[in-house]
Amino acid sequence: MFKKLILSLITLSFITTSSFAVTWKASHQFPGGKGDARDEMVQIIAKEVEKANVDFKIQVYPGQSLYKAMAQWKPLVDGELDMTAFPLDYANKFHPEFSITLMPGIVKNHEHAKRLNKSPFMDDIRKIIDGAGALVLADAWLGGGFASKRNCITSPDTVKGQVMRAAGPMFDRMLEGAGASISSMASSEVYSGLQSGVLTGVNTSSGSFVSFKLYEQVKCATPPGQYGLWFMYEPILMSKKSFNALNDKQKAALLAAGKKSEEYMFGEVAKLDKAMEDTYKAKGVQLSYLTEKDYNAWLAIAKETSFKDFSSKVPTGAALLEKALAVK
Repeated sequence: MFKKLILSLITLSFITTSSFAVTWKASHQFPGGKGDARDEMVQIIAKEVEKANVDFKIQVYPGQSLYKAMAQWKPLVDGELDMTAFPLDYANKFHPEFSITLMPGIVKNHEHAKRLNKSPFMDDIRKIIDGAGALVLADAWLGGGFASKRNCITSPDTVKGQVMRAAGPMFDRMLEGAGASISSMASSEVYSGLQSGVLTGVNTSSGSFVSFKLYEQVKCATPPGQYGLWFMYEPILMSKKSFNALNDKQKAALLAAGKKSEEYMFGEVAKLDKAMEDTYKAKGVQLSYLTEKDYNAWLAIAKETSFKDFSSKVPTGAALLEKALAVK
């Protein structure tokens, strides 16, 4: 009787653990199950992989439930984390080159971002990611804008005296050049920063403006509009160690799922900008837009601050800038 019980337990254990030969952990900072497109990118990959019936499952951990936003890069390249939806500039302390993926004036619009993805510039960025121990599964560039508790942000003088969050050092340099102070934090922390008064203004993506409900804390918002200044590369990344451990069928299923996820996001990015406008109007938040004159004024400051800083401090900075700006 005892032997039968032990045998039953062993059999049950085998069935439980072998239902999926491989289970990956996917982490990100964005709200889950609430319509955030970056979470949906990850969910699409998880659903497609499971549907492929290749003994492969992806468990998604949204909302920083597994790792804090800024703490995902090292476990990813070490193989402790399998996959993440990750704003690449968050890893600039490991690879300062990544700061160009949130550089004012590098991306003009969503179609331009698509062309940039196929350029020698992005080939160089992917080589750095690969050399560090990660791989790009799906590309994503998100547009964004400004918002403030005080006033509408349009021309550079409208940020003077404000405490701003801009997500990365290159936008920080430009904002400082215009007279703002900087408080750095992940987009998931901006709501509390505005609520507590640590911040008076913010740069972030259109998706984050909505999914983190920043409309509850600001007086005026500046969506991307015709002259969008803020674009950030937020790809789906996977651990190279984890990917190399998959069999050929699992790899094929994952790559196909990544392509489907990327196509979904490209169709969504313009909708995210429109959703930001519609949501903020509905919530009674004033909207403003950059004019061509405003855009050029910001770009002039960026060239004297962000561009110079990146070119002088990053060994390959000048070459990367040249390649990025060559994509029209």
